[in-house]
Amino acid sequence: MKMTTAILASTALVALGGAASAQDMANDMTLVSWGGAYQASQQKAYVEPYLEMHSEVSSTWDESSNEAVAKLRAMNEAGNITWDLVDVVASDAIRLCDEGLAMEIDADEMLAAGDDGSSAEDDFGDLLVSDCFIPQIVYSTTFGYRTDMVPDGQDAPDEICDVFDLETYPGKRALEKRPINNMEWALLCDGVAKDEVYDVLATAEGQEQALAKLDTIKDSVVWWSAGADTPQLLADGEVFMGSTYNGRLFSVIEEQDQPVAMMWDAQVFDLDGWIIPAGLPEDRLARVMDFVKFATDTQRLADQAKYISYGPARASSAPLVGQHADLGIEMAPHMPTDPNNAKNTFLYNYEFWADYRDDIDAKFQAWLAK
Repeated sequence: MKMTTAILASTALVALGGAASAQDMANDMTLVSWGGAYQASQQKAYVEPYLEMHSEVSSTWDESSNEAVAKLRAMNEAGNITWDLVDVVASDAIRLCDEGLAMEIDADEMLAAGDDGSSAEDDFGDLLVSDCFIPQIVYSTTFGYRTDMVPDGQDAPDEICDVFDLETYPGKRALEKRPINNMEWALLCDGVAKDEVYDVLATAEGQEQALAKLDTIKDSVVWWSAGADTPQLLADGEVFMGSTYNGRLFSVIEEQDQPVAMMWDAQVFDLDGWIIPAGLPEDRLARVMDFVKFATDTQRLADQAKYISYGPARASSAPLVGQHADLGIEMAPHMPTDPNNAKNTFLYNYEFWADYRDDIDAKFQAWLAK
Protein backbone atom coordinates (compact mmCIF):
# COMPACT_ATOMS: atom_id res chain seq x y z
CA MET A 1 0.00 0.00 0.00
CA LYS A 2 1.41 3.38 -0.95
CA MET A 3 2.12 5.80 1.93
CA THR A 4 -0.51 8.28 0.74
CA THR A 5 -3.10 5.53 0.53
CA ALA A 6 -2.17 4.30 4.00
CA ILE A 7 -2.61 7.78 5.46
CA LEU A 8 -5.97 8.19 3.75
CA ALA A 9 -7.12 4.78 4.87
CA SER A 10 -6.14 5.68 8.42
CA THR A 11 -8.19 8.85 8.16
CA ALA A 12 -11.14 6.86 6.87
CA LEU A 13 -10.92 4.47 9.80
CA VAL A 14 -11.02 7.36 12.23
CA ALA A 15 -14.10 8.71 10.48
CA LEU A 16 -15.82 5.36 10.58
CA GLY A 17 -14.95 4.92 14.22
CA GLY A 18 -16.99 8.01 15.02
CA ALA A 19 -14.05 10.28 15.84
CA ALA A 20 -14.77 12.51 12.85
CA SER A 21 -17.59 14.91 13.59
CA ALA A 22 -20.08 16.10 11.01
CA GLN A 23 -18.24 19.41 10.67
CA ASP A 24 -15.07 17.51 9.74
CA MET A 25 -16.85 16.05 6.70
CA ALA A 26 -17.50 17.66 3.35
CA ASN A 27 -21.17 18.39 2.69
CA ASP A 28 -21.32 17.63 -0.98
CA MET A 29 -20.41 14.54 -3.00
CA THR A 30 -19.86 13.96 -6.69
CA LEU A 31 -20.90 10.40 -7.44
CA VAL A 32 -20.03 8.80 -10.78
CA SER A 33 -22.19 6.14 -12.41
CA TRP A 34 -23.73 4.98 -15.68
CA GLY A 35 -27.02 6.86 -15.92
CA GLY A 36 -30.31 5.20 -16.77
CA ALA A 37 -32.17 2.60 -14.74
CA TYR A 38 -29.10 1.47 -12.80
CA GLN A 39 -28.20 4.94 -11.55
CA ALA A 40 -31.86 5.52 -10.70
CA SER A 41 -31.82 2.37 -8.57
CA GLN A 42 -28.76 3.68 -6.72
CA GLN A 43 -30.43 7.02 -6.16
CA LYS A 44 -33.59 5.45 -4.74
CA ALA A 45 -32.01 2.65 -2.73
CA TYR A 46 -29.28 4.48 -0.88
CA VAL A 47 -28.59 8.05 -1.96
CA GLU A 48 -32.05 9.36 -1.07
CA PRO A 49 -32.19 7.52 2.30
CA TYR A 50 -28.71 8.82 3.15
CA LEU A 51 -29.59 12.40 2.27
CA GLU A 52 -32.74 12.14 4.36
CA MET A 53 -30.54 11.21 7.32
CA HIS A 54 -28.06 14.00 6.53
CA SER A 55 -29.98 17.11 5.52
CA GLU A 56 -26.74 19.10 5.36
CA VAL A 57 -25.39 16.92 2.53
CA SER A 58 -26.00 17.23 -1.21
CA SER A 59 -24.93 14.95 -4.02
CA THR A 60 -24.41 15.30 -7.75
CA TRP A 61 -24.25 12.54 -10.35
CA ASP A 62 -21.70 12.44 -13.17
CA GLU A 63 -22.63 9.80 -15.78
CA SER A 64 -19.05 9.13 -16.90
CA SER A 65 -18.35 5.62 -15.61
CA ASN A 66 -17.62 4.32 -19.09
CA GLU A 67 -14.70 6.80 -19.19
CA ALA A 68 -13.64 6.37 -15.58
CA VAL A 69 -10.15 5.02 -16.18
CA ALA A 70 -9.12 7.68 -18.68
CA LYS A 71 -10.65 10.53 -16.68
CA LEU A 72 -9.10 9.43 -13.37
CA ARG A 73 -5.72 9.15 -15.09
CA ALA A 74 -6.14 12.72 -16.35
CA MET A 75 -7.29 14.02 -12.95
CA ASN A 76 -4.34 12.37 -11.26
CA GLU A 77 -1.95 13.89 -13.81
CA ALA A 78 -3.46 17.32 -13.20
CA GLY A 79 -3.46 16.88 -9.43
CA ASN A 80 -7.17 17.73 -9.29
CA ILE A 81 -9.50 14.90 -8.23
CA THR A 82 -13.04 16.22 -8.68
CA TRP A 83 -14.86 12.91 -8.16
CA ASP A 84 -15.59 11.50 -4.69
CA LEU A 85 -16.91 8.01 -5.46
CA VAL A 86 -16.88 6.13 -8.76
CA ASP A 87 -18.97 3.17 -9.91
CA VAL A 88 -16.91 0.87 -12.14
CA VAL A 89 -16.89 -2.67 -13.46
CA ALA A 90 -14.50 -5.06 -11.75
CA SER A 91 -11.83 -5.10 -14.46
CA ASP A 92 -11.60 -1.29 -14.38
CA ALA A 93 -11.29 -1.43 -10.59
CA ILE A 94 -8.36 -3.80 -10.95
CA ARG A 95 -6.66 -1.47 -13.44
CA LEU A 96 -7.24 1.61 -11.28
CA CYS A 97 -5.95 -0.21 -8.22
CA ASP A 98 -2.85 -1.44 -10.03
CA GLU A 99 -2.12 2.11 -11.20
CA GLY A 100 -2.52 3.58 -7.70
CA LEU A 101 -5.54 5.63 -8.77
CA ALA A 102 -7.97 3.96 -6.36
CA MET A 103 -7.71 3.67 -2.59
CA GLU A 104 -7.19 0.26 -1.01
CA ILE A 105 -9.99 -0.96 1.23
CA ASP A 106 -9.99 -3.08 4.36
CA ALA A 107 -13.50 -4.52 4.08
CA ASP A 108 -13.89 -5.60 7.70
CA GLU A 109 -12.67 -2.26 9.05
CA MET A 110 -14.37 0.09 6.60
CA LEU A 111 -17.64 -1.64 5.64
CA ALA A 112 -20.64 -2.76 7.65
CA ALA A 113 -20.86 -6.32 8.90
CA GLY A 114 -23.62 -8.46 7.44
CA ASP A 115 -27.05 -8.42 9.06
CA ASP A 116 -26.65 -12.16 9.56
CA GLY A 117 -23.57 -11.61 11.74
CA SER A 118 -21.03 -12.35 9.02
CA SER A 119 -18.00 -10.14 8.57
CA ALA A 120 -18.01 -7.86 5.53
CA GLU A 121 -15.18 -9.88 3.98
CA ASP A 122 -17.09 -13.15 4.38
CA ASP A 123 -20.36 -11.57 3.25
CA PHE A 124 -18.89 -10.28 -0.03
CA GLY A 125 -16.68 -13.35 -0.36
CA ASP A 126 -15.11 -14.01 -3.75
CA LEU A 127 -16.64 -10.84 -5.19
CA LEU A 128 -13.88 -8.80 -3.51
CA VAL A 129 -11.80 -9.20 -6.66
CA SER A 130 -9.49 -6.23 -5.99
CA ASP A 131 -8.03 -4.58 -2.91
CA CYS A 132 -9.73 -1.36 -4.02
CA PHE A 133 -13.15 -2.69 -5.09
CA ILE A 134 -16.39 -2.50 -3.06
CA PRO A 135 -18.91 -4.72 -4.89
CA GLN A 136 -22.55 -3.68 -5.27
CA ILE A 137 -24.22 -5.96 -7.76
CA VAL A 138 -23.90 -9.00 -9.99
CA TYR A 139 -25.26 -8.27 -13.44
CA SER A 140 -24.97 -9.76 -16.87
CA THR A 141 -24.67 -8.57 -20.43
CA THR A 142 -27.10 -10.50 -22.58
CA PHE A 143 -29.41 -10.12 -25.57
CA GLY A 144 -32.93 -8.90 -26.01
CA TYR A 145 -34.95 -9.32 -29.19
CA ARG A 146 -38.20 -8.03 -30.69
CA THR A 147 -40.82 -10.76 -30.37
CA ASP A 148 -42.83 -9.26 -33.25
CA MET A 149 -39.83 -9.41 -35.62
CA VAL A 150 -39.17 -13.14 -35.34
CA PRO A 151 -39.50 -14.49 -38.91
CA ASP A 152 -42.69 -16.42 -39.65
CA GLY A 153 -42.25 -20.14 -39.09
CA GLN A 154 -39.11 -19.72 -37.00
CA ASP A 155 -38.66 -20.34 -33.32
CA ALA A 156 -37.59 -17.35 -31.30
CA PRO A 157 -33.81 -17.01 -31.01
CA ASP A 158 -32.57 -18.71 -27.84
CA GLU A 159 -28.88 -19.42 -28.45
CA ILE A 160 -26.02 -16.95 -28.58
CA CYS A 161 -24.96 -18.09 -32.04
CA ASP A 162 -28.35 -17.02 -33.41
CA VAL A 163 -26.84 -13.52 -33.25
CA PHE A 164 -24.45 -14.55 -36.02
CA ASP A 165 -27.13 -16.33 -38.09
CA LEU A 166 -28.28 -13.66 -40.52
CA GLU A 167 -29.95 -16.19 -42.80
CA THR A 168 -32.37 -17.52 -40.18
CA TYR A 169 -32.69 -14.27 -38.27
CA PRO A 170 -32.18 -11.33 -40.64
CA GLY A 171 -32.16 -7.80 -39.33
CA LYS A 172 -29.99 -5.35 -37.48
CA ARG A 173 -28.09 -6.24 -34.32
CA ALA A 174 -26.94 -3.83 -31.63
CA LEU A 175 -23.50 -4.56 -30.17
CA GLU A 176 -21.42 -2.56 -27.76
CA LYS A 177 -18.65 -0.50 -29.35
CA ARG A 178 -15.85 -2.28 -27.51
CA PRO A 179 -14.22 -5.71 -27.71
CA ILE A 180 -15.35 -7.05 -24.31
CA ASN A 181 -18.05 -9.73 -24.63
CA ASN A 182 -18.19 -9.39 -28.43
CA MET A 183 -14.83 -11.14 -28.81
CA GLU A 184 -15.82 -13.93 -26.42
CA TRP A 185 -19.18 -14.54 -28.13
CA ALA A 186 -17.50 -14.53 -31.53
CA LEU A 187 -15.03 -17.22 -30.50
CA LEU A 188 -17.75 -19.35 -28.89
CA CYS A 189 -19.69 -19.19 -32.15
CA ASP A 190 -16.58 -20.01 -34.17
CA GLY A 191 -16.16 -23.32 -32.39
CA VAL A 192 -13.87 -22.44 -29.48
CA ALA A 193 -14.68 -24.32 -26.28
CA LYS A 194 -15.91 -22.17 -23.41
CA ASP A 195 -12.98 -23.05 -21.14
CA GLU A 196 -10.47 -22.19 -23.88
CA VAL A 197 -11.83 -18.80 -24.94
CA TYR A 198 -9.40 -16.65 -22.95
CA ASP A 199 -6.39 -18.80 -23.85
CA VAL A 200 -7.26 -18.28 -27.53
CA LEU A 201 -8.06 -14.60 -27.08
CA ALA A 202 -4.65 -14.03 -25.50
CA THR A 203 -3.00 -14.73 -28.87
CA ALA A 204 -2.83 -12.47 -31.91
CA GLU A 205 -4.28 -15.31 -33.98
CA GLY A 206 -7.23 -15.68 -31.60
CA GLN A 207 -7.94 -11.97 -31.72
CA GLU A 208 -7.96 -12.09 -35.51
CA GLN A 209 -10.26 -15.12 -35.40
CA ALA A 210 -12.75 -13.25 -33.23
CA LEU A 211 -12.68 -10.18 -35.47
CA ALA A 212 -13.13 -12.36 -38.56
CA LYS A 213 -16.27 -13.88 -37.03
CA LEU A 214 -17.58 -10.42 -36.17
CA ASP A 215 -16.87 -9.43 -39.78
CA THR A 216 -19.64 -11.82 -40.86
CA ILE A 217 -22.28 -9.56 -39.26
CA LYS A 218 -20.47 -6.22 -39.21
CA ASP A 219 -22.63 -4.69 -41.95
CA SER A 220 -25.75 -5.47 -39.90
CA VAL A 221 -24.50 -4.02 -36.62
CA VAL A 222 -25.56 -0.79 -34.92
CA TRP A 223 -22.83 0.01 -32.39
CA TRP A 224 -23.81 1.33 -28.97
CA SER A 225 -21.86 3.15 -26.28
CA ALA A 226 -24.45 3.89 -23.58
CA GLY A 227 -26.48 1.24 -21.80
CA ALA A 228 -29.72 3.00 -22.73
CA ASP A 229 -29.02 2.70 -26.47
CA THR A 230 -30.08 -0.91 -27.10
CA PRO A 231 -33.37 -0.69 -25.15
CA GLN A 232 -34.26 2.41 -27.15
CA LEU A 233 -33.28 0.77 -30.44
CA LEU A 234 -35.40 -2.25 -29.54
CA ALA A 235 -38.35 -0.11 -28.44
CA ASP A 236 -38.18 1.82 -31.72
CA GLY A 237 -37.90 -1.36 -33.81
CA GLU A 238 -34.57 -0.17 -35.23
CA VAL A 239 -32.90 -3.50 -34.44
CA PHE A 240 -34.14 -7.08 -34.22
CA MET A 241 -31.80 -8.04 -31.38
CA GLY A 242 -29.16 -6.37 -29.29
CA SER A 243 -26.88 -6.76 -26.32
CA THR A 244 -27.10 -4.71 -23.17
CA TYR A 245 -27.23 -5.12 -19.41
CA ASN A 246 -29.96 -7.40 -18.14
CA GLY A 247 -31.38 -4.66 -15.91
CA ARG A 248 -31.89 -2.40 -18.93
CA LEU A 249 -33.79 -5.18 -20.68
CA PHE A 250 -35.89 -5.82 -17.58
CA SER A 251 -36.89 -2.17 -17.68
CA VAL A 252 -37.94 -2.17 -21.33
CA ILE A 253 -39.80 -5.49 -20.98
CA GLU A 254 -41.49 -5.20 -17.58
CA GLU A 255 -41.71 -1.47 -16.93
CA GLN A 256 -42.28 -0.23 -20.48
CA ASP A 257 -44.20 -3.31 -21.67
CA GLN A 258 -42.45 -3.36 -25.04
CA PRO A 259 -42.64 -6.47 -27.31
CA VAL A 260 -39.16 -7.54 -26.25
CA ALA A 261 -37.95 -10.79 -24.72
CA MET A 262 -34.72 -11.85 -23.04
CA MET A 263 -32.25 -14.35 -24.48
CA TRP A 264 -30.19 -15.57 -21.52
CA ASP A 265 -27.90 -18.00 -23.35
CA ALA A 266 -24.19 -17.27 -22.75
CA GLN A 267 -25.01 -14.25 -20.65
CA VAL A 268 -21.76 -12.79 -19.36
CA PHE A 269 -21.67 -12.39 -15.60
CA ASP A 270 -19.89 -9.32 -14.31
CA LEU A 271 -19.59 -7.24 -11.16
CA ASP A 272 -20.15 -3.59 -10.58
CA GLY A 273 -19.12 -1.61 -7.54
CA TRP A 274 -17.45 1.44 -6.05
CA ILE A 275 -13.88 2.64 -6.00
CA ILE A 276 -12.72 5.65 -4.01
CA PRO A 277 -10.25 7.82 -5.92
CA ALA A 278 -6.83 7.99 -4.29
CA GLY A 279 -5.77 11.40 -3.02
CA LEU A 280 -9.05 12.82 -1.72
CA PRO A 281 -8.78 15.57 0.91
CA GLU A 282 -9.56 14.36 4.43
CA ASP A 283 -12.97 16.02 4.72
CA ARG A 284 -14.21 14.57 1.42
CA LEU A 285 -12.81 11.14 2.23
CA ALA A 286 -14.51 11.12 5.63
CA ARG A 287 -17.88 11.90 4.04
CA VAL A 288 -17.45 9.31 1.30
CA MET A 289 -16.51 6.58 3.75
CA ASP A 290 -19.52 7.39 5.92
CA PHE A 291 -21.75 7.15 2.84
CA VAL A 292 -20.15 3.97 1.51
CA LYS A 293 -20.56 2.13 4.82
CA PHE A 294 -24.27 2.95 4.72
CA ALA A 295 -24.81 2.41 0.99
CA THR A 296 -23.26 -1.06 0.87
CA ASP A 297 -24.81 -2.59 3.98
CA THR A 298 -27.09 -5.64 3.80
CA GLN A 299 -30.39 -3.78 3.65
CA ARG A 300 -29.33 -1.13 1.13
CA LEU A 301 -28.03 -3.66 -1.39
CA ALA A 302 -31.22 -5.69 -1.00
CA ASP A 303 -33.27 -2.51 -1.47
CA GLN A 304 -31.57 -1.84 -4.80
CA ALA A 305 -33.14 -5.04 -6.16
CA LYS A 306 -36.55 -3.41 -5.72
CA TYR A 307 -35.74 -1.17 -8.65
CA ILE A 308 -33.56 -3.22 -11.00
CA SER A 309 -32.96 -6.90 -11.68
CA TYR A 310 -29.35 -7.11 -10.51
CA GLY A 311 -28.30 -9.51 -7.78
CA PRO A 312 -26.93 -7.91 -4.60
CA ALA A 313 -23.24 -8.56 -3.98
CA ARG A 314 -23.68 -9.52 -0.31
CA ALA A 315 -24.79 -13.05 0.53
CA SER A 316 -26.78 -11.66 3.48
CA SER A 317 -28.81 -9.46 1.11
CA ALA A 318 -30.15 -12.27 -1.09
CA PRO A 319 -32.87 -13.49 1.33
CA LEU A 320 -34.17 -9.93 1.61
CA VAL A 321 -34.81 -9.49 -2.12
CA GLY A 322 -38.55 -9.10 -2.56
CA GLN A 323 -40.93 -7.42 -4.95
CA HIS A 324 -40.40 -4.60 -7.40
CA ALA A 325 -41.21 -1.31 -5.70
CA ASP A 326 -43.74 -0.22 -8.33
CA LEU A 327 -44.77 -3.32 -10.29
CA GLY A 328 -45.30 -5.64 -7.34
CA ILE A 329 -43.70 -8.58 -9.15
CA GLU A 330 -41.24 -10.92 -7.47
CA MET A 331 -37.73 -9.90 -8.50
CA ALA A 332 -35.83 -13.14 -7.85
CA PRO A 333 -36.90 -14.82 -11.17
CA HIS A 334 -35.59 -11.81 -13.09
CA MET A 335 -32.10 -12.00 -11.64
CA PRO A 336 -29.28 -13.26 -13.89
CA THR A 337 -28.38 -15.71 -11.13
CA ASP A 338 -31.80 -17.41 -11.13
CA PRO A 339 -31.31 -21.12 -12.02
CA ASN A 340 -33.68 -20.90 -14.97
CA ASN A 341 -31.69 -18.02 -16.43
CA ALA A 342 -28.24 -19.37 -15.60
CA LYS A 343 -28.30 -22.67 -17.46
CA ASN A 344 -25.48 -21.58 -19.76
CA THR A 345 -23.49 -18.65 -18.44
CA PHE A 346 -20.12 -17.26 -19.42
CA LEU A 347 -17.87 -16.04 -16.64
CA TYR A 348 -16.12 -12.78 -17.41
CA ASN A 349 -12.37 -12.93 -16.78
CA TYR A 350 -11.49 -9.72 -14.89
CA GLU A 351 -7.76 -10.34 -14.78
CA PHE A 352 -7.57 -11.03 -18.52
CA TRP A 353 -9.24 -7.75 -19.46
CA ALA A 354 -7.25 -5.80 -16.90
CA ASP A 355 -4.10 -7.06 -18.61
CA TYR A 356 -5.17 -7.02 -22.27
CA ARG A 357 -7.78 -4.26 -22.46
CA ASP A 358 -5.65 -1.46 -23.89
CA ASP A 359 -4.02 -3.60 -26.59
CA ILE A 360 -7.21 -5.33 -27.73
CA ASP A 361 -9.14 -2.04 -27.59
CA ALA A 362 -6.70 -0.53 -30.06
CA LYS A 363 -6.99 -3.51 -32.39
CA PHE A 364 -10.79 -3.49 -32.14
CA GLN A 365 -11.10 0.21 -32.90
CA ALA A 366 -8.79 -0.18 -35.90
CA TRP A 367 -11.01 -3.01 -37.15
CA LEU A 368 -14.12 -0.87 -36.68
CA ALA A 369 -12.59 1.91 -38.77
CA LYS A 370 -11.99 -0.37 -41.76
